[in-house]
Amino acid sequence: MSLIVTGSIGIDSVDSPMGNAEDVLGGSCSYFAAAASFFVPVRLVGAVGNDFPNSFMDVLRHFDIDLAGLEKRHESKTFRWHGRYHENINIRDTVDVQLNVLGETLPSIPSAYKGSQYVFLANTDPTSQMEMLDQFPDCHLAVADTMDLWINNEKTKLMQLLERLDGLVLNDDEAGQLADDSNLIRAAEKIIAMGPKFVIIKKGEHGALIEYAGARVVLPAFPARDVIDPTGAGDSFAGGLMGYLAATCSGSEISMRQLRRAMAYGTIVASFNIEAFSLDRLGQITRKDIDERFNRYSEMLELSK
Repeated sequence: MSLIVTGSIGIDSVDSPMGNAEDVLGGSCSYFAAAASFFVPVRLVGAVGNDFPNSFMDVLRHFDIDLAGLEKRHESKTFRWHGRYHENINIRDTVDVQLNVLGETLPSIPSAYKGSQYVFLANTDPTSQMEMLDQFPDCHLAVADTMDLWINNEKTKLMQLLERLDGLVLNDDEAGQLADDSNLIRAAEKIIAMGPKFVIIKKGEHGALIEYAGARVVLPAFPARDVIDPTGAGDSFAGGLMGYLAATCSGSEISMRQLRRAMAYGTIVASFNIEAFSLDRLGQITRKDIDERFNRYSEMLELSK
């Protein structure tokens, strides 16, 4: 099935208790597309500037991502982000953000992409997400990510977007803000009432929760011994989830069982992602590695023994 992702492609600098990485490949699109590519072919729509290294293009090609929708704008500069993690790796400060090309007009959609049936709108402003969604009339499943900035400053537009989505992915703080409720169970129920068929709430090292069709499932994170860089963990989680759904679903009908397995695969891909800076760890693994860790994860959750 055809899976497409739109969002940011960036140049990151990361300070972590485990070390530092300067000017490495980042952005929500990059992490999502790499993670999803282990399951299905991925089409990417995004824009970068003339400072985007050719070596980063080689990284994206390693994952067999269709880059026909990636625009390189020679009069622009690439989105940049600098983050610093505390000793408690769950706490992060944004040191610097330079929107650059992200503040410009949206990339154009190649005509061959417009029949894409599975669409993921990675984190950007809800107006842009809706404009992108308009480009895919044959979409079977549309899922989006969002963040506190849009919840606080663009809530009216975000509510319009939610009415058009099949699924929403966001973290626990964002869910509480959106629903105005610190209880995640109630928050999930309130978000479902806003429009999407399902909502997935990421809880970092504590796993994730899904609410769908009046039922909910909570899955733990895969136990991580060494966390080098959590950047992109949520995006790689979403990539694994959507990649599995695009590979296994027929049309727009999805069962809770499929969503639960998709969440589990997203959890596993994210567990690899955090083991190195940027996309380095994802570039070292294969689908076999993912399946082997998935099997260990499934055994860990077996309660009938």
